[in-house]
This record gives sequence, C-alpha cells and structure tokens, in this order.
Amino acid sequence: MVLESGLSEAGIEQNLKQFLLVLSVSLSVATLSQIVSWFRQIPYTLLLVIVGLGLAFVDVRLVNLSPELILSIFLPPLLFEAAWNLKWSRLKRDLVPICLYAIVGVIISIAGVAFSLDQWAGVPIATALLVGASLSATDPISVTALFRELGASKRLTTLLEGESLFNDGMAVVAFSFLVAIPLGRANLELPVIIGSFIAVVGIGIGVGGLIGYGISYLTQRFDLPLVEQSLTLVAAYGIYLLTEELGGSGVIGVVTGGLILGNFGSRIGMNPRTRIIVTEFWEFLAFFVNSIVFLLIGDQIEFAILGENLGTIAITIAAMIATRAIAIYGLGSFSNWTVRSEIPWSDRTVLWWGGLRGSVSIALALSVPVVLSEREEIIATVFGVVLFTLLVQGLTTKPLLQALNLIGDQSLRQEYVELTARQVALDRVLDHLQQSDRPPGIEEDLYRYQTALLRGELERLQTALEKLQAKHPNLQEFAVEQFQSELLAIEADTYAELVRLGRLNRELSPFLQTALEGSVTDS
Repeated sequence: MVLESGLSEAGIEQNLKQFLLVLSVSLSVATLSQIVSWFRQIPYTLLLVIVGLGLAFVDVRLVNLSPELILSIFLPPLLFEAAWNLKWSRLKRDLVPICLYAIVGVIISIAGVAFSLDQWAGVPIATALLVGASLSATDPISVTALFRELGASKRLTTLLEGESLFNDGMAVVAFSFLVAIPLGRANLELPVIIGSFIAVVGIGIGVGGLIGYGISYLTQRFDLPLVEQSLTLVAAYGIYLLTEELGGSGVIGVVTGGLILGNFGSRIGMNPRTRIIVTEFWEFLAFFVNSIVFLLIGDQIEFAILGENLGTIAITIAAMIATRAIAIYGLGSFSNWTVRSEIPWSDRTVLWWGGLRGSVSIALALSVPVVLSEREEIIATVFGVVLFTLLVQGLTTKPLLQALNLIGDQSLRQEYVELTARQVALDRVLDHLQQSDRPPGIEEDLYRYQTALLRGELERLQTALEKLQAKHPNLQEFAVEQFQSELLAIEADTYAELVRLGRLNRELSPFLQTALEGSVTDS
C-alpha cells in the first residue's frame, strides 16, 4: 500500500514537471511574440507550432498528445470561450449560411476527400472516409486573432467562428458514425443514421440549453463574481462530460451552453463588473490552453512518417482545398440567392483560404482504434494536412486580406477609442472636483491648479479628436456605432437590474436595437 502510494506520488511529480516544462516553453514563445516586433507579424499560435516543429526536429518530446487530453481537457474551454464571446445578434443574421457551411459543407468535405483518396491514392474507402471526417473540422483561432489585430469586419469574423463552432460538432458526430464502418459495426440504413444524428445533436442541445438556462437563472439570486466565474467553468466541463455520458455530442452541448450564458445569462444574472471579470477569465484560459495545444501539435510531428506519406498528404491537401472551395462558393451563392445573405466574393475567398485545421482534427485522428491497420497512415496524413494549413494558409492569410482590401482601420479606431476613454475619465474627475467640497488640508491654490490642469488636458484631447476626425472622416461612422453600443448597453443593463430586483419577470428585448435597425433599413 505504501509502495503504491509512493509510485503514484512519483507519477504525479513527473507529470507536474512535464506540465511545467510545456507551460514554460509555450508562454515564453507567446511572450516573445509580443516583445520582439518582428515576431508580431506571425500569429503567436503559428509561432508556437514552428517552435514545436523545431523541438520535434531535434527529437525533444515534451509530452504525448492523446485524444482524451484534447477532447476532454483542452476542447471544452476553447469552445466555451468562443461561444461566450459570439454575439447572438450577429450570429442570427448569418445563421443560414453558417448552418449550410457547418452541415452540408462537412458532408461535401468528407465525400470529396474520401473520393479523391480512394481514386488517386488507392486508400480503402473506409479509411478515406475517416481521414475526410477528421479534416472536416475547421479551427480558425489563428485567423480570427489576425482578423481582430488587422481590423477585419466583424461579420467576416462571425462567419468564420460560427462555422467552426458548429462544424466541430458535426465533424465529431460524423466521425463517430464512420469509425464503425471498418470495424464492421456500422448500420448504414438511412433512417437509422438520421435518427442517430438527431438523437446525438438533440441531446447536446438539450443538455447545453438546460444547464445554460439553469445557471443563468441561478446567478440572478446572488452577486458573487468569483462564484459566477466558477459556475461558467463548471458549466463548460460539466456540459461536455454529461452530454458525452448520455450519448450526445459534447461539442454541440458546450457551444449551446456557451451561447446561452454569453448572450442571455450574462445579461440577466451578472452585473457589468462581473461580466468583465468572467470575460477576462475566459480570455486568459483560452490563451493558456491555445499556448499549450499549438506547441504540442508541432512537437508531435514525426518527420520520417510524414515523408513516407507525402503522396497521400499532397492528394488530401488538394482535395480538401478543392472541396472547401466548392462548399464555400457554392453554398454561399445558394444562401445569397435564397435568403439574400449578400456574402461578397472577397469574404468567401477569405473563408475558403482561412479554413485551417487544428486540434479537433488531430484528436479525431488519434482516436482511431489501434486495431485498424491503417491507423498510422491516417494519423500521418491528418498531421501533414494540419501542418500545411497552419503554416502555409495561416501565414498567407494576412497578404490575402491585404490583396482583397479587407484590412480595416483598427489602429486608427484604437487611437480614437483611447482618446475618448481618456476624455470620459478626466471629465468624471473634473466633475468630482467641482461637485465635492475641498478636502481638509488641501490649499485653495492647489485645488484651482488641479482644476485648471484637467481643463487644459481636456481641451488638448478635444483638439486631438477633432483633428483625427477631420483627417479621417470615416471615423464618424465608427463614432456613431460606439455611441449606439453605449446606449444599447445602458438599456440592456437597466432591464437586467430590474429583473434582479424582481420588478420584471423576464428581461425585455432592447427597444433601441429595433429602432436603430429600423432607421438603418429606412435610410
């Protein structure tokens, strides 16, 4: 008994050392990308992959990456953070094209890759289907980080993130069906497949919705930021584990719960300060997990095995790019024609090329049963394709945005926001000086001097803002958007406060949102 305890303690200590080593390397690389200006040209996630490849090249293996590690530990917080920050108002506008890309697009991707591998690489169809299913899940983390940095449109970011959140679930569900084919356990009757699909998706939506709404109403009863923050963490992992236990899709469950808590629960159950605390917590957690995942992706590469499968990898890459073009352009045109989505060719081009593959694809490949003789070939192919998308497509997305003239004026907007923020803050300080009595021990001259100093700084800020707006007239539209967002936030917060006080039974829809949308339509 004592011996077993000693062994377990030694194992825990060894795992802790490995974890600290991975964490130290990943955070050092992520920090380096912020300190050294040259490295800022590369998204930090891609820089982590490159460093991981360097470690793999010299045969330094930090830790063995397993599907359980990715799907059970790393995936829930990444999905929840993305869903928490995805605004339902934006998602609703493009729900039809997003669902088309996430459902029909996944089917097109699986079928196209499987057909190509079967016809031109001689891969058995059952194996080819598993490769296609593994690679049908997109991972836009690096690209969306680049979008935010460069000021690309919010709609483009929503389309890419929305598709990824939903197609991750579709890819996992499809893989779970297809993996049974080479094992001889598959029931390929169409009614059975449709029924199983509805059950898996339905359980995910049901559990995610139940827990999401349950926590939303629970947090109305108290105002404890740390408890509310902890509840969101419990929700992310609890929804995933419970849904999987019940036979549903944990991915779809977490996305559903995250969307509800981010768009509904955070409004009716959390005050503005708590929302900021929770959002910052999830931003940290996403950065933390991404830093580890992308480093380990590069570190897991086996160059010898990749070399043996270069032909299969090349065919898979070509098929994947071609099928994604068919899905994005074809389904985009269909959506534009049927529901007038009005997704321009330039946006669809970025969606096509920005469809990177990442951790979910690798987790699915690693979860292929060991009894399958083609397992190593599947893993090598998926790793090779993921590496191509991250390094080639990931590093060329910025030039593509520049060529299509889709880079916004993010730095200019940031300067404007900082100037207005300082103006608001100093206005409040000046109001405090004018409305409160002079504290004991503070001389009148010093009091007047501070007041004059603040007024002088406010005049300087106002002049700077006027010059900026005169030089860049397009800032006027941004200023109107900021003003409208502030009004909507005040209205929504007021409804939430009235719900917490018991003066309303439910939160009302923002009146200003409807009014503003109506004015835009009329104009």
